[in-house]
Parts: sequence; structure tokens; C-alpha cells
Amino acid sequence: MEDVRVLNPFRLGFGLMRLPKNPDGSIDIPQVCEMADHFLAAGGTYFDTAYVYDNGLSEAAFKAAVADRYPREAYTICTKLNAFMQCTDEKSAKQQFLTSLERTGAGYFDYYLLHALQRNNTDKYNGYHLWDYIAEMKEKGLIKHYGFSFHADPQLLEQLLRDHPEVDFVQLQINYADWENPGVASRRNWEICQEHGKPVVIMEPVKGGILAEPIPEVKKILKDADPEASCASWALRFAAGLDNILAVLSGMSSLEQMDDNLRHMTPFKPLDEGEMKVIARAQQALDGAKAVPCTACRYCTKGCPMQIPIPDIFTVYNRREGSPHFRTVREYTIVTTGKGKAADCIGCGQCESVCPQHLPIISLLEKCREMEA
Repeated sequence: MEDVRVLNPFRLGFGLMRLPKNPDGSIDIPQVCEMADHFLAAGGTYFDTAYVYDNGLSEAAFKAAVADRYPREAYTICTKLNAFMQCTDEKSAKQQFLTSLERTGAGYFDYYLLHALQRNNTDKYNGYHLWDYIAEMKEKGLIKHYGFSFHADPQLLEQLLRDHPEVDFVQLQINYADWENPGVASRRNWEICQEHGKPVVIMEPVKGGILAEPIPEVKKILKDADPEASCASWALRFAAGLDNILAVLSGMSSLEQMDDNLRHMTPFKPLDEGEMKVIARAQQALDGAKAVPCTACRYCTKGCPMQIPIPDIFTVYNRREGSPHFRTVREYTIVTTGKGKAADCIGCGQCESVCPQHLPIISLLEKCREMEA
């Protein structure tokens, strides 16, 4: 099998899940264009999106910012097929592939993923015959390399790689906060991919922004070690320094974030022994914190019958935990105005069934009720 790692010597990937927005909620296309320009000029090529990101606006933004403005050989593009969101049967699931081709304007996909496999959805990928479908698309030349993104336990990962040894790569959540977190199993899942010879694309290296603006204890540790380095750069360098890596995705939301990432990743320098000791101290500080490890992927909100903005509530809770002077009631009111509140949770469990972090969302919302005025 061709080693896909050689196709992307530049380790930073541009994740298109958290693109900059205009006040009306639309994507700020001019800023995305400028971000793409800086990324490509620095030597980056790997763009990552998905059919379900921003209800298709992410794929359309890629077309406007990259596919319509650059020759096809200047970039590589990865997108994903999701069998448990925005589809109802095998036909609609397979249609996602064709729709993504049209939205992105890419002509073909360099990389393609079955999206967010977990124990509660693998039956859909099997039942809809999607493994055979993407293999067929690869045979037709519409996919160059395919695999799956994964949010579950090592035992399931082992099973999937035994059942589908043909996959070219796997996308995993890896960051220093989750390296030894049993709910995510970053280390063990990475090791399993090593054992099976599967290159890894890393998602959530900054844990949905949590490690870009970490709790004060962690921020102090990192800033004391290197006042000039951003907290996000520590997280990216930790992830990118691992072996067997195809790309490390950063979901950048501004040109400023893009330039900061490029500054610390070009040229890339892995963390040295002393810096790894700094990370170890940061991990210890995180282990002692009470923050909710939500990455704001928002899968939990799409089917919530009470329309509770769960990730936004958790963000307020985390910020309150990190600062005793944080204006909790004001911020909580802002994020819940016109939407459900933590107290509106009816405990249906829909959110917990789709959470990639396997968070006990119902009980966490119980804790968040104390923030209500």
C-alpha cells in the first residue's frame, strides 16, 4: 500500500469546521480566502471539511476560497460522509458523496472519511454498504485515499482495522489533555494505528480551543516556560511531534490564528525533552481542574428537543471555573436567550448518544443549573 504520509510533508492541516463568521452567522469568505492564501504560501496543502459542517457551508467556503482560486495540484482536500446525521437511508447517505463533489468543486477527493465512527453508529455504515461504496469510488478515481474518523474505544478500533485492513489512514482525536484520558484513549488508539501500519490524521489537537485558552494554572505553566509562544502552539507541537502522522488539523477561526500556527509550525520543531516536562506539568494541572472537556463539535445540539445550546453552556461553566470574577449570569443569559437552558433538560439522552467525548451531559447540565439567575 502506498504510504500516504509522503504526500503531505507539511504537517499542519487547515480544518474548516470553525471558520470565521459574519455578524449574521454567514461565513466570512474574504477572510477565509486570506487564510487560505497564507496557508498555501507557507507550504500547506491539506484542507479538511465534512458534508455536515455548517450544513454544507464549510464545503462551499472551500470552493470559494480554494478550488475556484487555485489549480487542482496546489491543494489536497479531505471531506467526510456521515451516516447518522442529515440522512435517512442508504440512498441519502451515498448522495452525500455526490453533493460534496459538487459543493467543493474539487473534481475528486485526495482523502475521504467515513465520519465519526462510534459503537452506536457502525451498524449504519455497515447496513448502508458504505465501505463498499467508497471502495467503488476509489476504483473510479474519485477518491485517492480513504479511511474513517474515530471517536470510541480501542477495542472497536482494533475490530474496525481487522475488518477493513484496506483503509489507507485513520483520523483520531489526539491532544496532550486527552493523551491518558480513558474516555478518549488518545495514546492507545494511536498505538493501535501504529501496530496496524495506518498513518494518522490528528483532529482536536487544541481540544476545540480549550488548550488555546486553557485554565489559568495551565496558562501560567506554559507562559513561564516560553512567554513568546502561544498556548495553542504548545498543543500543536505536541501532536505534530508524534510518529506516524499524516496531518495535524487546526480548526482556525481567524487570520490571526492562522498566522500564529504557521509561525510555530514553519519550520516545524518537535518539543524537546525539557518542553515535554512542561507539558507533563500542564497535564497534571488539567487533571486537577474541574473543567468540562467539551470540544464544541455541536453534534449534541442538532437533535436536542429542548434546543439547549449545550457547548455554549459548558463554555460559560468552564470560564467560571477558571476565574472567580467571571460574569457568569450575564454570559449564561447571552448564550441561552431564545434557546433552552440547562434546567430545561428532560434527560432524553439524545445528546449523550452522539457525543464523541462520551461526556455525561445530563449530569453536567445539572451542575450548570446553578449558573441560572
